[in-house]
Amino acid sequence: MKAAKQRRAPTERPGEIIDAALALFVEKGFAATRLDDVAERAGLSKAAIYLYFEDKTALFQGVVRQAVAVNLGTVAAMVSAHHGPVAPLLPRILEFMASRIEETPMASVAKLVIAESRAFPEIGRFYLKEVIGRGIPLLEGLIVRGIDQGEFRRVDPGLTVRSIMGAMLLAGVWRTVFEPIGAEKLDIKALARHHADLMLHALRPEPGQEKAGAS
Repeated sequence: MKAAKQRRAPTERPGEIIDAALALFVEKGFAATRLDDVAERAGLSKAAIYLYFEDKTALFQGVVRQAVAVNLGTVAAMVSAHHGPVAPLLPRILEFMASRIEETPMASVAKLVIAESRAFPEIGRFYLKEVIGRGIPLLEGLIVRGIDQGEFRRVDPGLTVRSIMGAMLLAGVWRTVFEPIGAEKLDIKALARHHADLMLHALRPEPGQEKAGAS
């Protein structure tokens, strides 16, 4: 099997290395994962890893980009392509995030960042910049658009986005921390739909504000 992997095209190797690193980071944590282990899991030499990644931190950054940050590109495309009322887009974004939590390692990577950033602040700073630092302004802009169009009452966009994301953070923690030790399984997509409904009701404009915002 190892020889077969080594015969693959060089363009495939970064993805293989990232997949192997992700599995090991989730299993063992960032601190306990060695590049030798990643190389063995990927079926490559340790020297081959250094052709693509400077060190373990750079490899972790590749994991974040592949497992998490790429989803922001999808959300950004959804926002860019959407015209008209903002309200119908919020449930779609939350359901998309729920599907990523259920079907991809996104939540496991977030858990890893939470667990390891005190000891390795560089990975926390990278996640803060590449994921949170891009995601919050993107969604803040959506809330501002809804306010300007008279769909939403005048709220603090930053606090609103953090309130919206709170349910998905809980879902990720529940999936990666509590379900493995016996907690009941959470229907994350149902939670996303329910939370979107609550938030849209909370954001409804006050009487008279709708016309003022749309003018």
